Amino acid sequence: MHDHRRLGRELGLFDTDPLIGAGLPYWLPDGAAVRHALEEYIRAAERKAGYRHVYSPVLGKRELYEISGHWSHYSDDMFPPMDLGGEQVVLRPSLCPHHALIYRSRSRSYRELPLRIAELGGMYRSELSGVLGGLTRVRAIQLNDAHIFCTLEQVAEEAAGALEMIRRAYEALGIVPARYRLSLPGPGGKYVAAPELWERSTALLTDVLDRSGLPYEAAEGEAAFYGPKIDVQVADGAGRESTLSTVQVDFHQPERFDLRYVGADGAKHRPVMVHRSVIGSVERAVAHLVEQHGGAFPAWLAPTQLAVLPVSEAQVPEAEAVVRRCVELGLRAEVAGPEHGGLGARVRRARLVPYQAVIGAKEAAEGLLAVRLRDGRRLAPRPAEEFLAAVGALVGAHSTALWDGDDRS
Repeated sequence: MHDHRRLGRELGLFDTDPLIGAGLPYWLPDGAAVRHALEEYIRAAERKAGYRHVYSPVLGKRELYEISGHWSHYSDDMFPPMDLGGEQVVLRPSLCPHHALIYRSRSRSYRELPLRIAELGGMYRSELSGVLGGLTRVRAIQLNDAHIFCTLEQVAEEAAGALEMIRRAYEALGIVPARYRLSLPGPGGKYVAAPELWERSTALLTDVLDRSGLPYEAAEGEAAFYGPKIDVQVADGAGRESTLSTVQVDFHQPERFDLRYVGADGAKHRPVMVHRSVIGSVERAVAHLVEQHGGAFPAWLAPTQLAVLPVSEAQVPEAEAVVRRCVELGLRAEVAGPEHGGLGARVRRARLVPYQAVIGAKEAAEGLLAVRLRDGRRLAPRPAEEFLAAVGALVGAHSTALWDGDDRS
């Protein structure tokens, strides 16, 4: 079983320091490369799906969270307020109140709906020390969050579209969901008391799941305080489940913030708010990917995509030229030269790198690369430009395949 905490440190992805604090990991260069690739993927996918990206502050007045309901239902998980100029401000536990205010910042017409707002933003949870662990439970979270403001008639289509985005992302990331869960309120929990709204939200999400054909289970006690949700569960090597992605229908916050749009009839109407997260928190997503792939990430996500191995010092200039070309093409490559040991040792050290290009005297003279794939295949020597173009196409398509076809030497 792969443990992302051990592997993450061994691979130089992330670490922690007591002076920074528990539950506050920092990202090392290779981990930052993985995170950046993941964030760029999701931003591009959201742009294609019609989302508009925003930035909002990680602080908000306590009053904001009193209006949203977080303070009364969620304050045990929030950091204490800070006094600032006679007002109390808090580190936000979620992004939805900020996005509600962005929607409310001007009048809206039905012609603008659905309005899809997305943000990769920071939020903070006052987790107890005993539950903190690696990247899966942290106190500073970078969340892939989005909120869709739409009419009641548009909810089902928007929720179904969010599920399809999640499916495509899992395909690109090589993730297999453990199960889909319809998360409902349970006895004794802190939930908004609005039975009619809960019934409407639950009916909508149930219909979306039924129409999707996805198998799912209903689970009491797992809902958000303001509404039910679809949770996509993933499992680690020990079978422990966690939630990675969510889709939620919310009638509560549009009412609390008095959100409106002008309908075709000229009257004001209340929008519905669909909360949607494709990969959840970046931290939890990377933790799962490390454990899922054991550090052998899909090529588009790998911190180093190509290791260039000159056989001797004489081929180092050619190797460096290949790396420069990779940089121009947007690929992440490094030279693993003879100063790092013999060729066999360097090949073993780069075992998790998707592609290894060996340059000996013959390859250097003819402008070729002898390519080894991470899965053990060797490709017939080929011009560097041809090989890099093929890799660039696979990376650009976010493919989990290392190579198209069976082209062996």
